[in-house]
Amino acid sequence: MSNFKDILNKDNLTKQDLVCMLNAEGKNRDLLHRKSKEITKKFTTNKVYLRGLIEYSNVCVKDCLYCGIRKSNTQQKRYTISDSEVLNCAQYALENNYGSIVLQAGERTDKPFISKITTLLNEINKLSKGKLGITISLGEQTLEVYKEWFDAGAHRYLLRIETSNSELYKNLHPKNRMHNFQHRIDALNNIRLAGFKLGTGVMIGLPNQTIENLADDLLFMKAMNVDMVGMGPYIEHQHTPLFNDKNLLASKQKRLALSYNMIACLRILMKDINIAATTALQAIDNFGREKAIKIGANVLMPNITPGSFRDNYKLYEDKPCTNENASDCNTCIDVRMNMIGSEVGYNEWGDSKHFFKNKKQLSSS
Repeated sequence: MSNFKDILNKDNLTKQDLVCMLNAEGKNRDLLHRKSKEITKKFTTNKVYLRGLIEYSNVCVKDCLYCGIRKSNTQQKRYTISDSEVLNCAQYALENNYGSIVLQAGERTDKPFISKITTLLNEINKLSKGKLGITISLGEQTLEVYKEWFDAGAHRYLLRIETSNSELYKNLHPKNRMHNFQHRIDALNNIRLAGFKLGTGVMIGLPNQTIENLADDLLFMKAMNVDMVGMGPYIEHQHTPLFNDKNLLASKQKRLALSYNMIACLRILMKDINIAATTALQAIDNFGREKAIKIGANVLMPNITPGSFRDNYKLYEDKPCTNENASDCNTCIDVRMNMIGSEVGYNEWGDSKHFFKNKKQLSSS
């Protein structure tokens, strides 16, 4: 016990320290989560910041072996939300004091799509008079496209590495130029160069993934100096090739418990970043997101996508809230946050303190 406490209080955590922390159970797990929450309150605040999630389109040129909206899933009905519906979502977020939105879609690199996103970003900024913070999650693009979208008003970008292990990455993707590990790393670096606050994340509990792999993921995120992270348990989708490896998986409850430990470890490792309580947590446990916030997450992404589209943005099975509308989710936010002693940061962008600390250090160097 005392040895575990010593690890938690170290200034510089090693890979072996993180492996020990990720494996924590029982009293050690309680100590881990308690330490993480203490750091969250000290280095962020007690506030949870809202990002209204708009799932803009499930059309995707990629064929990732784990994803329900992969190009080759012919059983998936495809959609793209109209401009007016996107702006209605943004208006809803504005009227309900969300502070920020996330515009998320399958990956496309064609010029009409790029131009459409630029137009939408400009229109959202015009509608909100710059009041809404905008995160986008639109896959791998060129540096020029990232700059175009940054100039149009987006200021955060989420591109999940999914795993920092190049061999495991190869097992999750077709072996071609479009699904290249180094290209993914280059894209993350270009996002930062374009001026964005950089976000990434990983899946937890993948087939053939080890605790050591996850410890490396944590160290990768620290080395990348990311500003925000969205990560959660891997949940299989029956219409994907990786579903064939379902017998290699730990139980969903074990994947969930490991996800909580990952959040706690990341908070201890990177004290002032933003960490999202992701929807995948709620897919396994109805109160999964709240438990993540109690441990160390500080961002919540209520789904404000029109209800008629939600069932078609299924990256994984058992995705929650697909039969609801934005107002259904909105009514329970305050109640759920009050239950766990957290305050909702209404009308605040809630940007990562980590980003501003880095910016200050760079300007003074």
